[in-house]
Amino acid sequence: MTDRHIADVVIIGSGIAALVAADHLSYHKNVIIITKSKKENSNSCRAQGGVAAAISRNDHWTNHFSDTMVAGNFHNDEEAVETLVQRGPELLRALIDKGMSFDKDARGHLVLGQEGAHGIRRILHAGGDATGKALVDFMLNRLRINPKVKIIENTLVVDLLVEENHCFGIKVKTSSGRSKIIYSRDTILAAGGSGGLYSFTSNDPTVTGDGLVLAYRAGANLVDLEFVQFHPTLLYVNGEVKGLISEAVRGEGAVLITEGGKCLMHGIHPLEDLAPRDVVAREINRAVLNGEQIFLDISMIKDFKKRFPTITELCEENGVDLTAGRIPVVPGAHFHMGGVEVNQQGQTSVEHLYAIGEVACTGVHGANRLASNSLLEGIVFATELAEHLAFERSEVFDIPTIESDDKTCKELHLPEEEEIKTVMMKYVGIIRDKTSLQTAIEWLEWYLPSEDKNFDLDALTHEQIGVYNMLQAAWLITTSALMREESRGGHYRSDFPEEETNWTKKKIVRKLIKNNERIAQK
Repeated sequence: MTDRHIADVVIIGSGIAALVAADHLSYHKNVIIITKSKKENSNSCRAQGGVAAAISRNDHWTNHFSDTMVAGNFHNDEEAVETLVQRGPELLRALIDKGMSFDKDARGHLVLGQEGAHGIRRILHAGGDATGKALVDFMLNRLRINPKVKIIENTLVVDLLVEENHCFGIKVKTSSGRSKIIYSRDTILAAGGSGGLYSFTSNDPTVTGDGLVLAYRAGANLVDLEFVQFHPTLLYVNGEVKGLISEAVRGEGAVLITEGGKCLMHGIHPLEDLAPRDVVAREINRAVLNGEQIFLDISMIKDFKKRFPTITELCEENGVDLTAGRIPVVPGAHFHMGGVEVNQQGQTSVEHLYAIGEVACTGVHGANRLASNSLLEGIVFATELAEHLAFERSEVFDIPTIESDDKTCKELHLPEEEEIKTVMMKYVGIIRDKTSLQTAIEWLEWYLPSEDKNFDLDALTHEQIGVYNMLQAAWLITTSALMREESRGGHYRSDFPEEETNWTKKKIVRKLIKNNERIAQK
């Protein structure tokens, strides 16, 4: 039997974008937050670098705008970037006024850090390298005492409920296997990115592209799916990635070196170790493929353990001796610039369905996200969406009749999660080409049911739905990467190694209409 509930707004996900939106919306509406794991399991909670904003007297939003556009290879939406960098300082000051504490010096001034591709120090931190966790904890503490916000954990969203291009709720499954339907006037996707599709990643293991495929199956437009950012420096011990080494470490002077002590980035880019992430990640990747181990030399950073307590704990837990001044690193999947196509208020191509945070493609990041713009994006565009929805009347809305369909429980042969991650890292990783992408597509399509197999996802277990979503998200990313025959930002094709003018500003749009996919460029 399926339970049924009604809410003003349902938010899928529990990262910073979801929490900020819920906080703002709760002044006017009842909000339910649904997350498939614990509420703390998000990329936001793992964010070490900080929040970028032109908040100092010697900075200006136009400088932040320029740095964002350059890092994004000018594939960005200029209006969205303007909104990001203009509203950012205002909204961060508002958070400070509400009690959010960012790191300050002995005189009480905000300590601003430097990161790759930023022309000036403009990164706010909290707890040294625990900014994301500090922001998430701050927002969760606000919501804990808010009677109009309910957080439901360990509950998987199986599908969005859509009738005639109008989203009116979600179908969920609890960890015990019980199905529920939650009707809502407005539904917000804030389910994060897709880094968990790769074997080497900085992402929380739960972040595996669920939001992308929920939107896709609902008929929403997806764009820029080929643009995946690989962070240059993940801790690499005994052949495994153990966590993120923030770009803020290089911002404080650390340099990438070979085992013999040669500076890796010297002569590669004018900004050397603080070059855009795609440039640094590819250079480390080339060295690794040549059999070299790359290290982050931190010997010049004073009080490293005090400045970076989270990274210190991570290294010590994994047997890395920081007194030697070297941290072994490797690149890994970090951020998805592509996602569900939205306007600045988060509206998707499906009515009453919105998307914010990493699952959305606002256009602010272009082909390659600028460091520390992700938390800022979550805060700014969650606020934009909340302001848009806040004064919509919450009158009773008509609930469409859910008719039984012809879906049946077909047997699926699914791979292990680790197999998907290995295939994606090997064939759809930092450097791609036609042969590798086609190899991945053939492997993925062997497991994905053909279009005529109309099966019932709700009949699958939690784990099976998760794997199926991973397959579908991986297929969408890989097929988009095959379509873009150029290199730009986070998308690098060794068989098309240059940016092509005929691809400038072009977006590959993916849309599913009654089991038939429509692909367009615009």
